[in-house]
Amino acid sequence: MNRETLDVFFERGILALLLVILVFSPLAMGAVGVWEFLVVQGLGVAVLFLWGLRIIFAKKASFFWPPLSWAVLAFALYAIVRYFTADIEYVARLELIQTLLYAFLFFAIVNNFASKESAQIISFTVIFLAAGISCYAIWQFMTHSNRVWNLVSPYGGRATGTYISPNNFSCYLEMALPLSVAFLMAARIKPFTRILLGYAALAMAFGLVFTFSRGGWVAAAVGLLAVLAPLIFHRKHWLPALALVLILLAGGTFFVSKYLSKTLGYITRVESVTHSDSINMEFRSEMWAAAEQMWEDHFWFGVGPAHYDYRFRQYRPETVQARPDRAHNDYLNLLADWGTTGGIIVAAGIVLFLASLAITWKVVRPGDDDPGRGMSDRFAFFLGASAALLALALHSFVDFNLHIPANAILGVCLLALLTGQSRMATNRFKIEARMPARILILVLLAAGMAYFSCQGCRRAQAYAWQSRAANPDLSVLKRADLLRKAFAFEPSDFEITYQIAEFYRIQSFQGIQGYELQAQTAMQWYSCGMKLDPFDGYNYLGYGMCLDWLERHDEAAPYFSRAEALDPNGYFTVAYLGWHYVQAGDYAAARACLQRSLWLEWDNDIAHSYWDIVQDKLTQNASGQPHLLPGF
Repeated sequence: MNRETLDVFFERGILALLLVILVFSPLAMGAVGVWEFLVVQGLGVAVLFLWGLRIIFAKKASFFWPPLSWAVLAFALYAIVRYFTADIEYVARLELIQTLLYAFLFFAIVNNFASKESAQIISFTVIFLAAGISCYAIWQFMTHSNRVWNLVSPYGGRATGTYISPNNFSCYLEMALPLSVAFLMAARIKPFTRILLGYAALAMAFGLVFTFSRGGWVAAAVGLLAVLAPLIFHRKHWLPALALVLILLAGGTFFVSKYLSKTLGYITRVESVTHSDSINMEFRSEMWAAAEQMWEDHFWFGVGPAHYDYRFRQYRPETVQARPDRAHNDYLNLLADWGTTGGIIVAAGIVLFLASLAITWKVVRPGDDDPGRGMSDRFAFFLGASAALLALALHSFVDFNLHIPANAILGVCLLALLTGQSRMATNRFKIEARMPARILILVLLAAGMAYFSCQGCRRAQAYAWQSRAANPDLSVLKRADLLRKAFAFEPSDFEITYQIAEFYRIQSFQGIQGYELQAQTAMQWYSCGMKLDPFDGYNYLGYGMCLDWLERHDEAAPYFSRAEALDPNGYFTVAYLGWHYVQAGDYAAARACLQRSLWLEWDNDIAHSYWDIVQDKLTQNASGQPHLLPGF
């Protein structure tokens, strides 16, 4: 087998692996889960391996290094530096793995797929996969099913496709839909393929509608407009483009007024401003305010990679008791986590990318006198991919789609392919790699493969033990033993230490023989969690509860105070502070804490269960006589 044949083989192998990633990740509920992302991570290692082999066996190696590559490299290096300075190592490491994986994929795509056929194959795979998932989403809506494979989505009445959240699913469709319309209108393809693209676009449109994601609707509408507007101003495309706009407006109006407006999802989310809507908007605005405050307090470098959720409790307003996960605004989340430094790098990357688009536009846009009737596969991809990224950028103002691996990988893929098109406009960014450069790149690829493989194996083994420990039929101490084995593989995972501590505390609170030793063991694990995540007040709560259980109330007080300082407006923390005062016999202080906890969150079993006890004790103390409940 000669080198040219090998080169083609490696290129096709890399393309096949990329297609598997693009197909698997959305089907696997966005690849948000642990094992799902581990599969993507393993496929990424395989991509790097084949790329390395292609470099080794290539007769001449050249690399394409457009200006955007500097921004991608800068952010990857910044992520490495920020990891070593992060307060919570485990969280920062997981974020670093994702960041580096996306960066490696970007460089692999830019340097391995220069042909229009590759871009078309990738585009058609995404389009028809999105159409298939949309059919599944339509079935979900029509049958009133909220099942996603073998799981249940909490978003009843809204189609989620193969995602858990309809908002994340709508983001995937808002990227695929402009891509399909662009190829439908401007690509040089066979009539049968054009018909299939038309049906695919129709299926995606219905799937998007049934998500009832208003952010997704707006982003998709802007994306479609970004595709059709240049075509309307093109002499050979203006009529079909204008006709499609009119059809969309007329058909959409008819469908909404005659059918969609009568559905429960439309009535509750669009037609009327409901109480839940106002709560949802208040919830998001409060999360945005918390992100802004984190950024102000840590202006240059942020609170840490993916630290927003773990630092939120200190910034929590009284009206938000849920765990936010992300800020529901990727730009504010970026500033909160990575600070102004990260924001500057990303902003520079956006500017470089837009400059690249401007250069490429002059080359790919067919002229009015084009003999091919203005049809061009490169032009269609340019329009569709640019519009898809615009839709993603808009939706990211109100959601955290860039933190959903399936959506982020699709965005990175489109970004890299678009950036690679600039090679048609200039050869300035092509670098002939001599032996030292090839060795350097091979070393970097080997380092990436080694790091991803090592981290993937560690996490997979820990996850396997955690999955076994999740069996509720096992005793709490048996589950704790299984988690100890998981902790041996991930000794920085503070969630494992907290679970182990909780199991020992629960067993100790049974009051059977050996409860003192079990309480002390729980305290050791709580103490370990305090070191791994110094911002989690629940470890301090658990430690203090164990001290109270051992009748060491004075020693427990500082731990409850620390927990309150870390989560001053959390109903759970305030309720257990009241619990502490009950154990210490300070019922007046307990009542104040329980009352505030109920005000923060009325659906609060802890505060409700101790409220009557505290009231009874205060009445008894005030009268000097034992207080008997009614009926005695």
